[in-house]
Amino acid sequence: GYVVTNNHVVAGNVREITAGLPDKREVKGQIVGRDPMTDIAVIKINARNLPVLPWGDSSKLKVGQWVLAIGSPFRLNQTVTLGIVSALGRTGMGLADYEDFIQTDAAINPGNSGGGLLDARGDVIGINTAILSETGGNLGVGFAVSSNLAHRIAQDLIKYGEVRRGSIGAVNVQTLTPEIAEQLGLSHASGAVVVGMTRTSAAFQAGIQPGDVIVSFNGKNVDTGEQFTKLLADAR
Repeated sequence: GYVVTNNHVVAGNVREITAGLPDKREVKGQIVGRDPMTDIAVIKINARNLPVLPWGDSSKLKVGQWVLAIGSPFRLNQTVTLGIVSALGRTGMGLADYEDFIQTDAAINPGNSGGGLLDARGDVIGINTAILSETGGNLGVGFAVSSNLAHRIAQDLIKYGEVRRGSIGAVNVQTLTPEIAEQLGLSHASGAVVVGMTRTSAAFQAGIQPGDVIVSFNGKNVDTGEQFTKLLADAR
């Protein structure tokens, strides 16, 4: 069977782990692949006939919808907490390079990382990953990687052992702010401005230069640097 969890849960040089199952069995596991960019990892465990939770469609989530967080906070196995979806599509949290987080007030404490966030049907709509807390305890602000992102990453890790993403080479972009737009002599402040690149990058070879502003990608409007990074990573 395969287990989808967080990359930081299995960080380091460890290649084999032991998984504890609810029926008290301990089975050997092997890391199939890791993706630090989204903080997702896949583990294969040597066990059969396991119950499997179905993936849900995180794109259909609504703010205010009830959710359950399952994990092992403070080593308390099989802990379930209840809350609501507080916000969707959170980015810029500094938790990963590619971010698409569901925010919830369901209690997510240290040890919940890698556990599932479930909707009322019991479908997995997120993978719990972090909390926002100055004390280390739950303050009602938790984050989970959306199921649609986690599922896509897991499929690539299982099939290829890595995540295959679109790339234009080593190019640094950031959100175009009103201040930067004024410096560039632009009348609008929307898009992703190129702030640096290598001469060996495909983008440079194609004629893109620092100071250029990316306003669309494959027909989709680009408003921020983070949005451009996501669109590029999602491309073949």
